[in-house]
Amino acid sequence: MKINDLISSFTIQMSNEENKIFEKLDTQIPLSLFNEREQFVIQNLIRKSLVSKIIMNGQTLVVKND
Repeated sequence: MKINDLISSFTIQMSNEENKIFEKLDTQIPLSLFNEREQFVIQNLIRKSLVSKIIMNGQTLVVKND
């Protein structure tokens, strides 16, 4: 039996602040466009595997995972 068979619904908890920033990340956005607080929240979302960090041409981009 697989773990997916046991767990029918799996959600990761997000704060209101995290959710607001998460909704902005539909496309690849440079991390430098966010202020320091937003960058901290984005780092938390990266740790939760909800957001991916992409390094392209020396620039750090972030985009949400689907």
